[in-house]
Amino acid sequence: MDSLARALQLDFKRIQFTPDLLPSDLIGSNIYHPETNEFAVRKGPIFSNFVLADEINRAPSKVQSALLEAMAEKQVSIADATYKLSAPFIVLATQNPIEQEGTYHLPEAQLDRFLLKTLVSYPTESEELEIMRQYLSRQSAEIYPVMDASDIAMIQNHINEIAVGDMILEYIKNIVFYTRKSQSLISHFLAYPVSPRASL
Repeated sequence: MDSLARALQLDFKRIQFTPDLLPSDLIGSNIYHPETNEFAVRKGPIFSNFVLADEINRAPSKVQSALLEAMAEKQVSIADATYKLSAPFIVLATQNPIEQEGTYHLPEAQLDRFLLKTLVSYPTESEELEIMRQYLSRQSAEIYPVMDASDIAMIQNHINEIAVGDMILEYIKNIVFYTRKSQSLISHFLAYPVSPRASL
């Protein structure tokens, strides 16, 4: 993630989620300065382009709500003010097995904001050896910038100009509705059918 952020010349922050994490640790807070008798906003690590939420399901629901606002609205609320997040804004997360002590279920609305979920198993014997060799070699690849935030915004604008025909829309709708049929061939692979956000 850090390498990708450097290649795109974007900010990256890793946030360790813990049971005692507070929303203010994530989004920031107002700090009182007695010398000026004023409050100033101290922005939290969520104000980055790439955010890695490590062990996301170890934090309580209030923290999840703050993260959900950021993921859904691309903004956060601190005191009585709203602050837009940087563009692009992408959240990746790791999750502990729910059977482990000190974990919480994530709200379905929050899970729906992630594009995909990948289950990572233990490496094979040869992969384990390669992990150890790479760690011991202490060699890091040279990262060269290939684009920046303005390039990404330009590409996104071009994507929004692409015309989508009715046949494509109908095809997407059929796929989405197929996941909602209880007797479909794939229904037993799905925890939930996909939402309108998936079709968008």
